[in-house]
Amino acid sequence: MVKKKTLAILNRLDEQYGKEYVCYLNHDSAWQLLIATILSAQCTDARVNIVTKDLFQKYPSVEAFAGADLKALEKDIHATGFYHNKAKNIIGCCQQIMEKHNGEVPRTLEELTALPGVGRKTANVIRGNIYHEPSIVVDTHVKRISKKLGITKEDDPVKVEFELMKELPKDHWILYNIHIITLGRTICKAPTPKCPECFLKDLCPTGKKS
Repeated sequence: MVKKKTLAILNRLDEQYGKEYVCYLNHDSAWQLLIATILSAQCTDARVNIVTKDLFQKYPSVEAFAGADLKALEKDIHATGFYHNKAKNIIGCCQQIMEKHNGEVPRTLEELTALPGVGRKTANVIRGNIYHEPSIVVDTHVKRISKKLGITKEDDPVKVEFELMKELPKDHWILYNIHIITLGRTICKAPTPKCPECFLKDLCPTGKKS
């Protein structure tokens, strides 16, 4: 049973942002979204999109990334930060996809999280956006704003994910992430949220104080 307050929050988010599925990382395939999501750790989606525009032309397939030179790839993705680990994980990830999955990005959580550099968040991005499996992506916006709204009290992203799975109806698992990212980038910004402008302020303990 979904709580009355949670339903009210979801209804407001739907009214404000609609129900269209939006992915902020540019991609034409599952493997492109997988690599873009790995690159997005500690980096803005806008910067990742600038980098991948040339990157996906230079490396046009999983096979191309699997055979990439580590130093060359580090240079190509340098602007996204943490480029050494990201380059190593991307090459290792693509090698495993070639060797164990016939070049196709797997769809189960277990298979995805077994790939180098792929945690639950990245796996759920793929499951939700590519395979349309109900999944909750806990990024910094979702963790911070869900806590602020009182939907979760947890800090650990995995615990937040499981709590949101109980709290939210399945048809909103993917949408919630899309909506909260938009809210976090426009109104509920860290560290200076625009509480007086927020359409959820009467449902938010922090907003009520503003």
